[in-house]
Amino acid sequence: MGYMDQYKYWKEDAYFDDATKAELAAIEGNEAEIEDRFYKDLEFGTGGLRGVIGAGTNRMNIYTVRRATQGLANYILKQGTQAKGVAISYDCRRMSPEFADETALCLAANGIKAYVFTSLRPTPELSYAVRKLKCTAGVMVTASHNPPEYNGYKAYWEDGAQITSPRDVDIINEVKAVTDYNDVKTMSKDDAVAKGLYIPIDKDIDDPYMEELKKQIIHPEVIKAMADEIKIVYTPFHGTGNMPVRRILKELGFNQVYVVPEQELPDPDFTTLDYPNPEDPKAFTLALRLAKEKDADIVLATDPDADRLGIYAKDTKSGEYIPFTGNMSGMLIAEYILRERSANGTMPKNPALVKTIVTTNLADPMCEEYKVKEIEVLTGFKYIGEQIKWFEENNTYNYVFGLEESYGCLAGTHARDKDAIVAVMCLCEVAAYCKSKGMTVWDQMIKIYEQFGFYKEGIHTLTMKGIEGAQEIQDIMNRLRENPPKEFASLKVKQFRDYKKNEVTDMATGAKSETGLPESNVLYFELENDSWCCARPSGTEPKIKFYMGIKGTSLEDADAKLNELKDAVLANIK
Repeated sequence: MGYMDQYKYWKEDAYFDDATKAELAAIEGNEAEIEDRFYKDLEFGTGGLRGVIGAGTNRMNIYTVRRATQGLANYILKQGTQAKGVAISYDCRRMSPEFADETALCLAANGIKAYVFTSLRPTPELSYAVRKLKCTAGVMVTASHNPPEYNGYKAYWEDGAQITSPRDVDIINEVKAVTDYNDVKTMSKDDAVAKGLYIPIDKDIDDPYMEELKKQIIHPEVIKAMADEIKIVYTPFHGTGNMPVRRILKELGFNQVYVVPEQELPDPDFTTLDYPNPEDPKAFTLALRLAKEKDADIVLATDPDADRLGIYAKDTKSGEYIPFTGNMSGMLIAEYILRERSANGTMPKNPALVKTIVTTNLADPMCEEYKVKEIEVLTGFKYIGEQIKWFEENNTYNYVFGLEESYGCLAGTHARDKDAIVAVMCLCEVAAYCKSKGMTVWDQMIKIYEQFGFYKEGIHTLTMKGIEGAQEIQDIMNRLRENPPKEFASLKVKQFRDYKKNEVTDMATGAKSETGLPESNVLYFELENDSWCCARPSGTEPKIKFYMGIKGTSLEDADAKLNELKDAVLANIK
Protein backbone atom coordinates (compact mmCIF):
# COMPACT_ATOMS: atom_id res chain seq x y z
CA MET A 1 0.00 0.00 0.00
CA GLY A 2 1.49 3.35 -1.06
CA TYR A 3 1.62 6.43 1.14
CA MET A 4 -1.45 8.00 -0.50
CA ASP A 5 -3.42 4.78 -0.04
CA GLN A 6 -2.41 4.71 3.65
CA TYR A 7 -3.47 8.33 3.98
CA LYS A 8 -6.94 7.60 2.54
CA TYR A 9 -7.27 4.48 4.73
CA TRP A 10 -6.53 6.47 7.92
CA LYS A 11 -8.83 9.29 6.83
CA GLU A 12 -11.77 7.04 6.04
CA ASP A 13 -11.63 3.81 8.04
CA ALA A 14 -13.97 3.53 11.04
CA TYR A 15 -11.09 2.33 13.26
CA PHE A 16 -9.56 5.81 13.51
CA ASP A 17 -11.15 8.50 15.67
CA ASP A 18 -12.66 11.78 14.50
CA ALA A 19 -9.78 13.91 15.78
CA THR A 20 -7.30 11.88 13.71
CA LYS A 21 -9.47 12.19 10.61
CA ALA A 22 -9.84 15.94 11.10
CA GLU A 23 -6.08 16.37 11.44
CA LEU A 24 -5.55 14.42 8.21
CA ALA A 25 -8.29 16.28 6.36
CA ALA A 26 -6.47 19.53 7.18
CA ILE A 27 -3.40 18.45 5.17
CA GLU A 28 -5.34 17.29 2.10
CA GLY A 29 -3.53 18.50 -1.02
CA ASN A 30 -0.18 18.86 0.77
CA GLU A 31 1.50 15.89 -0.84
CA ALA A 32 4.90 16.47 0.76
CA GLU A 33 3.36 16.43 4.25
CA ILE A 34 1.24 13.38 3.44
CA GLU A 35 4.28 11.55 2.11
CA ASP A 36 6.35 12.33 5.20
CA ARG A 37 3.58 11.08 7.51
CA PHE A 38 2.85 7.88 5.57
CA TYR A 39 5.85 6.86 3.45
CA LYS A 40 6.89 4.36 6.12
CA ASP A 41 5.89 2.96 9.49
CA LEU A 42 7.46 4.71 12.46
CA GLU A 43 10.31 2.30 13.02
CA PHE A 44 10.37 0.24 16.19
CA GLY A 45 14.14 0.03 16.50
CA THR A 46 16.54 -1.26 19.11
CA GLY A 47 15.72 1.81 21.22
CA GLY A 48 11.95 1.48 20.76
CA LEU A 49 9.91 4.25 19.13
CA ARG A 50 10.65 7.95 18.80
CA GLY A 51 9.01 10.48 16.51
CA VAL A 52 6.95 13.61 16.02
CA ILE A 53 3.49 13.49 17.57
CA GLY A 54 0.68 13.47 15.01
CA ALA A 55 -1.56 11.37 12.79
CA GLY A 56 0.09 8.94 10.40
CA THR A 57 2.07 5.73 10.24
CA ASN A 58 5.35 7.67 10.61
CA ARG A 59 4.20 9.57 13.69
CA MET A 60 3.76 8.99 17.42
CA ASN A 61 0.05 8.54 18.14
CA ILE A 62 -2.22 6.16 20.03
CA TYR A 63 -2.39 3.81 17.04
CA THR A 64 1.35 3.43 16.48
CA VAL A 65 1.81 3.04 20.25
CA ARG A 66 -0.86 0.33 20.37
CA ARG A 67 0.70 -1.45 17.39
CA ALA A 68 4.13 -1.47 19.02
CA THR A 69 2.59 -2.74 22.26
CA GLN A 70 0.71 -5.50 20.47
CA GLY A 71 4.01 -6.68 19.00
CA LEU A 72 5.61 -6.59 22.46
CA ALA A 73 2.60 -8.46 23.91
CA ASN A 74 2.82 -11.13 21.22
CA TYR A 75 6.47 -11.65 22.06
CA ILE A 76 5.78 -11.87 25.81
CA LEU A 77 3.00 -14.41 25.22
CA LYS A 78 5.33 -16.56 23.12
CA GLN A 79 7.88 -16.45 25.95
CA GLY A 80 5.19 -17.57 28.41
CA THR A 81 6.11 -14.81 30.89
CA GLN A 82 2.85 -12.84 30.79
CA ALA A 83 2.04 -13.58 34.44
CA LYS A 84 4.98 -11.39 35.55
CA GLY A 85 3.44 -8.23 34.13
CA VAL A 86 4.94 -5.06 32.67
CA ALA A 87 5.92 -1.83 34.47
CA ILE A 88 5.04 1.47 32.75
CA SER A 89 6.14 5.03 33.42
CA TYR A 90 5.99 8.32 31.54
CA ASP A 91 7.43 11.83 31.49
CA CYS A 92 6.03 15.36 31.13
CA ARG A 93 5.59 15.43 27.36
CA ARG A 94 2.45 15.90 25.31
CA MET A 95 0.40 12.70 25.21
CA SER A 96 2.71 10.88 27.63
CA PRO A 97 -0.05 9.90 30.11
CA GLU A 98 -2.31 8.90 27.21
CA PHE A 99 0.39 6.79 25.55
CA ALA A 100 1.15 5.12 28.89
CA ASP A 101 -2.51 4.20 29.33
CA GLU A 102 -2.84 2.97 25.74
CA THR A 103 0.19 0.75 26.37
CA ALA A 104 -1.30 -0.58 29.59
CA LEU A 105 -4.72 -1.26 28.08
CA CYS A 106 -3.31 -3.07 25.06
CA LEU A 107 -1.28 -5.28 27.40
CA ALA A 108 -4.32 -5.84 29.61
CA ALA A 109 -6.43 -6.85 26.61
CA ASN A 110 -3.79 -9.50 25.95
CA GLY A 111 -4.06 -10.77 29.52
CA ILE A 112 -0.83 -9.11 30.72
CA LYS A 113 -0.82 -7.11 33.97
CA ALA A 114 0.31 -3.51 33.71
CA TYR A 115 1.87 -1.74 36.71
CA VAL A 116 1.42 1.96 35.92
CA PHE A 117 2.87 4.91 37.84
CA THR A 118 0.13 7.30 38.94
CA SER A 119 2.10 10.34 37.80
CA LEU A 120 5.30 11.14 35.92
CA ARG A 121 8.50 9.41 37.02
CA PRO A 122 12.09 9.37 35.71
CA THR A 123 13.41 6.71 33.37
CA PRO A 124 15.85 5.22 35.94
CA GLU A 125 13.01 4.64 38.39
CA LEU A 126 11.17 2.69 35.69
CA SER A 127 14.31 0.58 35.23
CA TYR A 128 14.37 0.00 38.98
CA ALA A 129 10.64 -0.83 39.09
CA VAL A 130 10.98 -3.59 36.49
CA ARG A 131 13.34 -5.52 38.75
CA LYS A 132 11.66 -4.55 42.03
CA LEU A 133 8.30 -5.87 40.80
CA LYS A 134 9.94 -8.85 39.03
CA CYS A 135 8.24 -7.87 35.78
CA THR A 136 8.97 -9.48 32.44
CA ALA A 137 9.33 -6.10 30.74
CA GLY A 138 8.96 -2.35 31.11
CA VAL A 139 7.93 0.62 28.98
CA MET A 140 9.00 4.24 29.46
CA VAL A 141 7.07 6.84 27.48
CA THR A 142 9.55 9.62 26.78
CA ALA A 143 11.45 11.36 23.99
CA SER A 144 14.27 12.19 26.40
CA HIS A 145 15.82 15.55 25.44
CA ASN A 146 14.16 15.94 22.01
CA PRO A 147 12.18 19.08 21.10
CA PRO A 148 8.57 19.38 22.37
CA GLU A 149 6.92 18.05 19.21
CA TYR A 150 8.47 14.60 19.87
CA ASN A 151 7.55 11.67 22.05
CA GLY A 152 8.84 8.14 22.31
CA TYR A 153 8.58 4.66 23.80
CA LYS A 154 11.52 2.77 25.33
CA ALA A 155 11.20 -0.97 25.91
CA TYR A 156 12.98 -2.79 28.78
CA TRP A 157 13.36 -6.46 29.63
CA GLU A 158 13.26 -8.21 32.99
CA ASP A 159 16.86 -7.27 33.91
CA GLY A 160 15.85 -3.59 33.89
CA ALA A 161 17.99 -2.70 30.87
CA GLN A 162 16.75 -1.63 27.46
CA ILE A 163 16.35 -4.62 25.20
CA THR A 164 19.49 -5.90 23.47
CA SER A 165 20.33 -8.49 20.80
CA PRO A 166 19.00 -10.98 19.90
CA ARG A 167 15.80 -10.25 21.83
CA ASP A 168 15.49 -6.77 20.31
CA VAL A 169 15.38 -8.19 16.78
CA ASP A 170 12.76 -10.77 17.79
CA ILE A 171 10.53 -8.05 19.28
CA ILE A 172 11.06 -5.77 16.27
CA ASN A 173 9.93 -8.63 14.03
CA GLU A 174 6.81 -9.14 16.15
CA VAL A 175 5.98 -5.44 15.81
CA LYS A 176 6.52 -5.54 12.04
CA ALA A 177 4.22 -8.56 11.82
CA VAL A 178 1.31 -6.44 13.08
CA THR A 179 0.18 -5.11 9.70
CA ASP A 180 -3.52 -4.56 10.35
CA TYR A 181 -4.44 -2.02 13.03
CA ASN A 182 -7.75 -3.84 13.51
CA ASP A 183 -5.78 -6.80 14.92
CA VAL A 184 -4.49 -4.66 17.79
CA LYS A 185 -6.27 -5.39 21.08
CA THR A 186 -7.40 -2.90 23.70
CA MET A 187 -10.00 -2.63 26.45
CA SER A 188 -11.54 -0.01 28.72
CA LYS A 189 -9.61 1.17 31.75
CA ASP A 190 -12.52 0.35 34.07
CA ASP A 191 -12.57 -3.25 32.86
CA ALA A 192 -8.80 -3.56 33.14
CA VAL A 193 -8.84 -2.29 36.74
CA ALA A 194 -11.76 -4.55 37.64
CA LYS A 195 -9.91 -7.59 36.31
CA GLY A 196 -6.72 -6.72 38.19
CA LEU A 197 -4.83 -6.07 34.97
CA TYR A 198 -4.22 -2.32 35.53
CA ILE A 199 -2.37 -1.76 38.81
CA PRO A 200 -1.37 1.76 39.96
CA ILE A 201 2.05 2.15 41.64
CA ASP A 202 3.74 5.10 43.42
CA LYS A 203 5.23 5.18 46.95
CA ASP A 204 5.74 1.42 46.98
CA ILE A 205 8.45 2.02 44.35
CA ASP A 206 9.50 5.58 45.27
CA ASP A 207 10.58 4.78 48.82
CA PRO A 208 12.79 1.74 48.17
CA TYR A 209 14.28 3.49 45.12
CA MET A 210 15.41 6.35 47.35
CA GLU A 211 16.95 3.92 49.81
CA GLU A 212 18.91 2.25 47.01
CA LEU A 213 20.32 5.61 45.94
CA LYS A 214 21.54 6.39 49.45
CA LYS A 215 23.63 3.19 49.46
CA GLN A 216 26.00 4.87 46.99
CA ILE A 217 27.05 7.56 49.47
CA ILE A 218 30.68 7.03 50.55
CA HIS A 219 31.22 9.81 53.12
CA PRO A 220 27.94 10.78 54.84
CA GLU A 221 30.00 12.51 57.51
CA VAL A 222 31.40 14.94 54.92
CA ILE A 223 27.90 15.78 53.69
CA LYS A 224 26.79 16.39 57.28
CA ALA A 225 29.77 18.66 57.95
CA MET A 226 29.27 20.70 54.76
CA ALA A 227 25.46 20.65 54.55
CA ASP A 228 25.13 24.31 55.46
CA GLU A 229 28.14 25.42 53.39
CA ILE A 230 27.60 23.95 49.94
CA LYS A 231 25.20 25.88 47.69
CA ILE A 232 23.43 23.98 44.91
CA VAL A 233 21.29 25.36 42.08
CA TYR A 234 19.15 22.78 40.30
CA THR A 235 16.73 22.78 37.36
CA PRO A 236 14.62 19.82 36.19
CA PHE A 237 13.97 21.48 32.79
CA HIS A 238 10.21 21.14 33.44
CA GLY A 239 10.64 17.36 33.65
CA THR A 240 10.53 14.35 35.95
CA GLY A 241 13.58 15.12 38.08
CA ASN A 242 12.07 17.81 40.32
CA MET A 243 10.50 15.66 43.04
CA PRO A 244 13.10 12.85 43.32
CA VAL A 245 16.12 15.19 43.17
CA ARG A 246 14.73 17.52 45.83
CA ARG A 247 13.75 14.57 47.99
CA ILE A 248 17.13 12.81 47.88
CA LEU A 249 19.12 15.99 48.55
CA LYS A 250 16.83 16.94 51.43
CA GLU A 251 17.01 13.48 53.01
CA LEU A 252 20.81 13.50 52.73
CA GLY A 253 20.90 16.81 54.60
CA PHE A 254 21.85 19.36 51.92
CA ASN A 255 20.27 22.56 53.22
CA GLN A 256 21.03 25.09 50.50
CA VAL A 257 19.34 23.75 47.38
CA TYR A 258 17.79 26.35 45.08
CA VAL A 259 15.46 25.14 42.32
CA VAL A 260 14.98 27.40 39.28
CA PRO A 261 11.35 28.50 39.82
CA GLU A 262 10.58 29.13 36.14
CA GLN A 263 11.55 25.53 35.26
CA GLU A 264 10.30 23.71 38.32
CA LEU A 265 6.88 22.53 37.15
CA PRO A 266 6.11 20.10 34.31
CA ASP A 267 5.57 21.86 30.98
CA PRO A 268 5.21 19.83 27.76
CA ASP A 269 5.98 22.92 25.69
CA PHE A 270 9.27 23.63 27.54
CA THR A 271 8.39 27.32 27.19
CA THR A 272 11.56 28.58 28.94
CA LEU A 273 13.86 26.50 26.73
CA ASP A 274 14.79 26.32 23.07
CA TYR A 275 15.81 22.72 23.58
CA PRO A 276 15.48 20.73 26.88
CA ASN A 277 18.97 19.31 26.63
CA PRO A 278 21.73 19.63 29.27
CA GLU A 279 24.25 19.69 26.41
CA ASP A 280 22.87 23.06 25.26
CA PRO A 281 24.55 26.03 27.02
CA LYS A 282 21.48 28.23 26.35
CA ALA A 283 19.38 25.86 28.46
CA PHE A 284 21.34 26.97 31.55
CA THR A 285 20.52 30.70 31.19
CA LEU A 286 18.01 30.86 34.05
CA ALA A 287 19.98 28.46 36.25
CA LEU A 288 23.19 30.47 35.87
CA ARG A 289 21.35 33.69 36.67
CA LEU A 290 20.09 32.13 39.92
CA ALA A 291 23.55 30.69 40.64
CA LYS A 292 25.16 34.12 40.45
CA GLU A 293 22.45 35.54 42.68
CA LYS A 294 22.98 32.82 45.31
CA ASP A 295 26.76 32.49 44.79
CA ALA A 296 26.26 28.77 44.18
CA ASP A 297 29.10 26.24 44.10
CA ILE A 298 27.53 24.03 41.43
CA VAL A 299 24.68 24.25 38.93
CA LEU A 300 22.87 21.04 37.97
CA ALA A 301 20.28 20.23 35.30
CA THR A 302 18.49 17.00 34.45
CA ASP A 303 16.79 16.37 31.12
CA PRO A 304 13.01 15.76 30.94
CA ASP A 305 13.14 12.05 31.80
CA ALA A 306 16.00 12.58 34.29
CA ASP A 307 18.45 10.05 32.95
CA ARG A 308 21.08 12.64 31.95
CA LEU A 309 22.86 15.29 34.02
CA GLY A 310 24.50 18.54 32.94
CA ILE A 311 26.62 20.66 35.30
CA TYR A 312 28.42 23.97 35.66
CA ALA A 313 30.89 24.56 38.49
CA LYS A 314 32.24 27.82 39.86
CA ASP A 315 35.85 28.76 39.19
CA THR A 316 36.76 30.86 42.24
CA LYS A 317 39.76 32.35 40.44
CA SER A 318 37.66 33.96 37.69
CA GLY A 319 34.28 33.95 39.40
CA GLU A 320 32.82 32.34 36.26
CA TYR A 321 30.83 29.13 35.98
CA ILE A 322 32.57 26.49 33.85
CA PRO A 323 30.52 23.99 31.80
CA PHE A 324 31.36 20.29 32.12
CA THR A 325 30.87 17.85 29.28
CA GLY A 326 29.30 14.46 30.00
CA ASN A 327 32.77 12.96 29.85
CA MET A 328 34.05 15.44 32.44
CA SER A 329 31.21 15.05 34.95
CA GLY A 330 31.21 11.27 34.53
CA MET A 331 34.94 10.98 35.12
CA LEU A 332 34.77 13.40 38.05
CA ILE A 333 32.30 11.07 39.78
CA ALA A 334 34.19 7.95 38.67
CA GLU A 335 37.53 9.21 39.99
CA TYR A 336 35.97 10.04 43.36
CA ILE A 337 34.35 6.61 43.66
CA LEU A 338 37.48 4.71 42.61
CA ARG A 339 39.80 6.76 44.81
CA GLU A 340 37.67 6.83 47.96
CA ARG A 341 36.50 3.22 47.77
CA SER A 342 40.11 2.11 47.26
CA ALA A 343 41.18 4.23 50.24
CA ASN A 344 38.50 3.09 52.71
CA GLY A 345 38.44 -0.58 51.75
CA THR A 346 34.94 -0.68 50.27
CA MET A 347 36.03 -1.45 46.70
CA PRO A 348 34.57 -4.87 45.78
CA LYS A 349 36.71 -7.71 44.49
CA ASN A 350 37.23 -7.74 40.73
CA PRO A 351 35.85 -4.23 40.22
CA ALA A 352 34.86 -3.09 36.73
CA LEU A 353 34.13 0.21 35.03
CA VAL A 354 32.12 0.07 31.80
CA LYS A 355 32.14 2.77 29.13
CA THR A 356 31.05 3.11 25.52
CA ILE A 357 33.47 3.21 22.60
CA VAL A 358 32.86 6.97 22.09
CA THR A 359 33.47 7.87 25.73
CA THR A 360 36.69 9.57 26.89
CA ASN A 361 39.99 7.69 26.99
CA LEU A 362 40.66 9.41 30.31
CA ALA A 363 39.14 6.25 31.79
CA ASP A 364 42.14 4.20 30.58
CA PRO A 365 44.89 5.56 32.89
CA MET A 366 42.39 6.05 35.72
CA CYS A 367 41.32 2.40 35.69
CA GLU A 368 44.97 1.36 35.50
CA GLU A 369 45.80 3.55 38.51
CA TYR A 370 43.07 2.02 40.70
CA LYS A 371 43.39 -1.52 39.33
CA VAL A 372 39.87 -1.59 37.95
CA LYS A 373 38.93 -3.65 34.89
CA GLU A 374 37.82 -1.39 32.03
CA ILE A 375 35.29 -2.77 29.56
CA GLU A 376 34.18 -1.02 26.35
CA VAL A 377 30.76 -1.53 24.78
CA LEU A 378 28.82 -0.11 21.84
CA THR A 379 27.14 3.27 22.09
CA GLY A 380 23.95 3.05 24.12
CA PHE A 381 23.58 2.61 27.85
CA LYS A 382 21.67 -0.63 27.35
CA TYR A 383 25.01 -2.28 26.62
CA ILE A 384 26.34 -1.09 29.98
CA GLY A 385 23.23 -2.51 31.66
CA GLU A 386 23.78 -5.76 29.80
CA GLN A 387 27.29 -6.04 31.23
CA ILE A 388 25.90 -5.79 34.78
CA LYS A 389 23.59 -8.72 34.02
CA TRP A 390 26.46 -10.78 32.64
CA PHE A 391 28.68 -9.96 35.63
CA GLU A 392 25.99 -11.30 37.97
CA GLU A 393 25.12 -14.35 35.87
CA ASN A 394 28.74 -15.39 35.29
CA ASN A 395 30.16 -14.27 38.65
CA THR A 396 33.03 -12.46 36.91
CA TYR A 397 33.31 -8.77 37.81
CA ASN A 398 31.61 -6.43 40.25
CA TYR A 399 30.21 -3.34 38.59
CA VAL A 400 31.45 -0.10 40.14
CA PHE A 401 30.56 2.60 37.62
CA GLY A 402 29.43 3.09 34.03
CA LEU A 403 29.27 6.13 31.78
CA GLU A 404 28.71 7.36 28.27
CA GLU A 405 29.72 10.66 26.68
CA SER A 406 26.14 11.87 26.26
CA TYR A 407 25.80 13.03 29.89
CA GLY A 408 24.70 9.68 31.27
CA CYS A 409 26.18 7.56 34.06
CA LEU A 410 25.21 5.05 36.72
CA ALA A 411 26.64 4.41 40.17
CA GLY A 412 25.26 1.23 41.72
CA THR A 413 23.19 -1.56 40.19
CA HIS A 414 19.73 -0.57 41.44
CA ALA A 415 18.92 0.53 37.85
CA ARG A 416 20.22 -0.79 34.56
CA ASP A 417 20.00 2.49 32.70
CA LYS A 418 21.69 5.84 33.21
CA ASP A 419 20.38 7.62 36.29
CA ALA A 420 20.62 11.38 36.69
CA ILE A 421 19.10 11.21 40.17
CA VAL A 422 21.98 9.14 41.54
CA ALA A 423 24.39 11.26 39.47
CA VAL A 424 23.09 14.45 41.13
CA MET A 425 23.53 12.83 44.52
CA CYS A 426 27.08 11.66 43.77
CA LEU A 427 28.07 14.99 42.25
CA CYS A 428 26.83 16.85 45.32
CA GLU A 429 28.87 14.54 47.54
CA VAL A 430 31.95 15.24 45.40
CA ALA A 431 31.27 19.00 45.70
CA ALA A 432 30.91 18.71 49.47
CA TYR A 433 34.14 16.69 49.70
CA CYS A 434 36.01 19.25 47.60
CA LYS A 435 34.66 22.12 49.72
CA SER A 436 35.82 20.35 52.87
CA LYS A 437 39.34 20.38 51.38
CA GLY A 438 39.17 24.05 50.41
CA MET A 439 38.74 23.18 46.72
CA THR A 440 36.07 23.61 44.07
CA VAL A 441 34.78 20.93 41.72
CA TRP A 442 36.62 22.75 38.90
CA ASP A 443 39.85 22.63 40.93
CA GLN A 444 39.37 18.88 41.27
CA MET A 445 38.79 18.47 37.52
CA ILE A 446 42.08 20.25 36.80
CA LYS A 447 43.81 18.05 39.36
CA ILE A 448 42.51 14.96 37.54
CA TYR A 449 43.78 16.29 34.21
CA GLU A 450 47.19 17.04 35.69
CA GLN A 451 47.42 13.51 37.06
CA PHE A 452 46.12 11.54 34.07
CA GLY A 453 46.38 13.82 31.02
CA PHE A 454 44.37 16.61 29.42
CA TYR A 455 41.87 14.50 27.49
CA LYS A 456 39.23 16.39 25.55
CA GLU A 457 36.39 15.22 23.34
CA GLY A 458 34.00 16.79 20.86
CA ILE A 459 31.01 15.91 18.72
CA HIS A 460 29.62 17.29 15.49
CA THR A 461 26.06 16.42 14.48
CA LEU A 462 24.47 16.75 11.06
CA THR A 463 20.66 16.67 10.89
CA MET A 464 19.26 15.34 7.61
CA LYS A 465 15.48 14.93 7.59
CA GLY A 466 13.23 13.02 5.24
CA ILE A 467 13.95 10.44 2.54
CA GLU A 468 16.76 12.45 0.96
CA GLY A 469 18.43 13.00 4.33
CA ALA A 470 18.37 9.30 5.17
CA GLN A 471 20.03 8.55 1.81
CA GLU A 472 22.73 11.18 2.35
CA ILE A 473 23.56 9.72 5.79
CA GLN A 474 23.90 6.31 4.17
CA ASP A 475 26.11 7.76 1.41
CA ILE A 476 28.46 9.36 3.97
CA MET A 477 28.86 6.07 5.81
CA ASN A 478 29.44 4.21 2.55
CA ARG A 479 32.18 6.64 1.45
CA LEU A 480 34.02 6.35 4.77
CA ARG A 481 33.59 2.58 4.84
CA GLU A 482 34.77 1.94 1.29
CA ASN A 483 37.62 4.46 1.29
CA PRO A 484 38.73 4.96 4.91
CA PRO A 485 41.08 7.95 5.32
CA LYS A 486 44.66 7.12 6.27
CA GLU A 487 45.07 10.20 8.44
CA PHE A 488 43.17 13.04 10.10
CA ALA A 489 44.95 16.33 10.85
CA SER A 490 48.39 14.74 10.32
CA LEU A 491 47.45 12.00 12.80
CA LYS A 492 47.87 8.63 11.15
CA VAL A 493 45.10 6.06 11.43
CA LYS A 494 46.47 3.09 13.36
CA GLN A 495 43.33 0.94 13.28
CA PHE A 496 40.07 1.16 11.38
CA ARG A 497 37.14 -0.58 13.04
CA ASP A 498 33.99 -1.34 11.07
CA TYR A 499 31.49 -2.62 13.60
CA LYS A 500 28.94 -3.44 10.91
CA LYS A 501 31.41 -5.86 9.30
CA ASN A 502 32.83 -6.94 12.70
CA GLU A 503 36.24 -6.10 11.28
CA VAL A 504 39.34 -4.34 12.61
CA THR A 505 41.99 -3.40 10.05
CA ASP A 506 45.57 -2.65 11.06
CA MET A 507 46.35 0.20 8.67
CA ALA A 508 50.11 -0.44 8.72
CA THR A 509 50.03 -4.16 7.95
CA GLY A 510 46.54 -4.70 6.52
CA ALA A 511 45.96 -7.48 9.06
CA LYS A 512 42.33 -8.00 10.00
CA SER A 513 40.70 -9.17 13.22
CA GLU A 514 37.25 -9.10 14.85
CA THR A 515 35.86 -6.20 16.91
CA GLY A 516 34.48 -8.50 19.62
CA LEU A 517 31.28 -6.43 19.82
CA PRO A 518 27.81 -6.89 18.26
CA GLU A 519 27.09 -5.67 14.74
CA SER A 520 26.41 -1.94 14.55
CA ASN A 521 26.63 0.69 11.81
CA VAL A 522 29.59 2.45 13.41
CA LEU A 523 33.02 3.36 11.99
CA TYR A 524 35.89 4.02 14.41
CA PHE A 525 39.34 5.38 13.58
CA GLU A 526 42.04 4.86 16.21
CA LEU A 527 44.68 7.54 15.66
CA GLU A 528 48.18 8.28 16.90
CA ASN A 529 48.84 10.06 20.22
CA ASP A 530 45.83 8.57 22.01
CA SER A 531 43.46 10.32 19.58
CA TRP A 532 40.42 8.93 17.78
CA CYS A 533 37.30 9.75 15.76
CA CYS A 534 34.09 7.88 15.04
CA ALA A 535 31.05 8.14 12.71
CA ARG A 536 27.65 6.87 13.83
CA PRO A 537 24.13 7.46 12.49
CA SER A 538 21.56 7.99 15.24
CA GLY A 539 19.15 5.12 15.79
CA THR A 540 16.29 7.39 16.91
CA GLU A 541 16.74 10.71 15.08
CA PRO A 542 17.49 11.83 11.49
CA LYS A 543 21.10 12.59 12.39
CA ILE A 544 24.64 11.40 11.85
CA LYS A 545 27.13 12.04 14.65
CA PHE A 546 30.89 12.42 14.46
CA TYR A 547 32.71 11.87 17.74
CA MET A 548 36.38 12.65 18.36
CA GLY A 549 38.91 12.80 21.16
CA ILE A 550 42.50 13.86 21.78
CA LYS A 551 45.06 14.08 24.59
CA GLY A 552 46.79 17.40 25.20
CA THR A 553 49.44 18.76 27.52
CA SER A 554 47.28 21.61 28.83
CA LEU A 555 43.74 22.96 28.46
CA GLU A 556 44.92 25.27 25.68
CA ASP A 557 46.84 22.55 23.87
CA ALA A 558 43.85 20.19 24.11
CA ASP A 559 41.53 22.86 22.65
CA ALA A 560 43.86 23.50 19.73
CA LYS A 561 44.34 19.79 18.96
CA LEU A 562 40.61 19.06 19.14
CA ASN A 563 39.74 21.95 16.80
CA GLU A 564 42.34 20.73 14.31
CA LEU A 565 40.95 17.20 14.43
CA LYS A 566 37.36 18.41 14.07
CA ASP A 567 38.25 20.39 10.94
CA ALA A 568 39.95 17.33 9.46
CA VAL A 569 36.97 15.08 10.20
CA LEU A 570 34.54 17.49 8.54
CA ALA A 571 36.82 17.84 5.52
CA ASN A 572 36.69 14.06 5.05
CA ILE A 573 32.88 13.83 4.90
CA LYS A 574 32.27 16.37 2.15
